[in-house]
Amino acid sequence: MITFAKPLVINLKNYNEISGDNSTKIVQDAKKASLSNHKDIIIAPPPSSLLALSKIKIPIISQHVDDVALGATTGFIVPEIVKSYGAVGSIINHSEHKIEHSQIKNLVKRLRELDMISIVCADDLHELKAISRFSPDFLAIEPPELIGKGVAVSKANPSIIKESVQAVKRVSSTVKVLCGAGIVDKYDVEKALELGAEGILISSGVIKSSSWYNKILELSSVLK
Repeated sequence: MITFAKPLVINLKNYNEISGDNSTKIVQDAKKASLSNHKDIIIAPPPSSLLALSKIKIPIISQHVDDVALGATTGFIVPEIVKSYGAVGSIINHSEHKIEHSQIKNLVKRLRELDMISIVCADDLHELKAISRFSPDFLAIEPPELIGKGVAVSKANPSIIKESVQAVKRVSSTVKVLCGAGIVDKYDVEKALELGAEGILISSGVIKSSSWYNKILELSSVLK
């Protein structure tokens, strides 16, 4: 399994800005930034782009996987197939694609058995505490009311990051907490790190920026 120190995880979602060849361009910009500052940058593109973008040789993960069997499961996103496309892991339980906790538990275990990383999202401290028992590789705290609003959780609700880190460490010394929701500049990243976060999960803060390369370079440069 590939390990990551303090990664910048960029969720491309289904924004129109990354449709068609633009998804290739943003991944190439991310790779260029990663080579420039030697930081861990991970991209989560739409499932249809996984195979093509993995060939650019930067860590690619799925935006979601389903807890269904390999085989006759039409329309589902299966971890084993995702791995065959070159993905190294998956986001699970994003606020825009919530699943049952029993499924989260199964998927974390399944990804680990496949030597893939799991990035599990939690809406609040209560959910984060419950999910931490499953020992994913990363837990991302993302209050849904702040997602895409341009107001970083590290500013709007800094205590939730510190409390999340403390809660997770009481359960596991290996699970790393990511800060998500509203990150827009390097100062948001610096604040999140000061509060104990060990990486960033971001989407519109990069996708909607005027220069993907410059924004990715800016945000990743302070992850140390």
